[in-house]
Amino acid sequence: MERIQRCVRDAIDEADLSIKQVRAVGIGAPGAVNPTTGEVLFAPNLRWKDAPLGKDLGEALGLPVFVENDGNVCALGVHAVELEGKPSSTVGIFLGTGIGAGIILEGELFGGFNRTAGEIGHMVLAVGGPKCGCGNRGCFEAMASRTAIFRDLSDAIRDGAKSHLVDLLGPGEAITDLKSGDLRKALRKGDKLVEKVVEAAAEYTGIAIGNIINFLNPEVIVLGGGVMDALQDDMMAIIEATARDYAMTGTADGIQILPSKLGDKAGITGAAVLARRGAKS
Repeated sequence: MERIQRCVRDAIDEADLSIKQVRAVGIGAPGAVNPTTGEVLFAPNLRWKDAPLGKDLGEALGLPVFVENDGNVCALGVHAVELEGKPSSTVGIFLGTGIGAGIILEGELFGGFNRTAGEIGHMVLAVGGPKCGCGNRGCFEAMASRTAIFRDLSDAIRDGAKSHLVDLLGPGEAITDLKSGDLRKALRKGDKLVEKVVEAAAEYTGIAIGNIINFLNPEVIVLGGGVMDALQDDMMAIIEATARDYAMTGTADGIQILPSKLGDKAGITGAAVLARRGAKS
């Protein structure tokens, strides 16, 4: 909490503003969020449960704080700014350390019955598969996130497989200490192991999107996050082909599957939109 507060104050200082000139703060938090109370109900990758993020930060800063799920915030940024609010329905999927997502229906964020809709990263794609941070097994996040990719690479290297990633490691580092951009470097060197694992992640992503098309049939599906930023050229063709293979005949007609141009700025952009809308209400 102290680090988040310091980050807000530093951002205000760097913009040559005072805190009195700020109307509101928007935050995207991983996991299940209650946007009405600003509470993070469960964030498995942070080991947070029932964390009063909005209340505590609002009191510390003396400002209104609006909190949403990070995937929702990213989807909001992409829809409102990158797509200029035009599609009536959009699903944003963001591949990073975990996998977040957000759903826009009729131009508005869809939160579901208890405001936790959009946890696409935790739909099960492989029954009995690897354990996910949420406690289940075989979740989309456990099969295609950056964490999953590096886990599979680490296991293979431990079993004797060769990879250029080993050459990128410093003393005492593990494969999991590397970044998504290191995967791109290895692929450009013709690393067959990385190619195999990244292709598998792309296929699982395509399967997930095929399921989303069959279930929700959104006008646009946008892909973002650190993994996509680094590996878009290597993953998009596989993702789209697999998604259309798994979508029922006719259901994918006219649906756009696009990489986001906002990149890592999707969340920041969406948080600003969230704060602006919250301050006006």
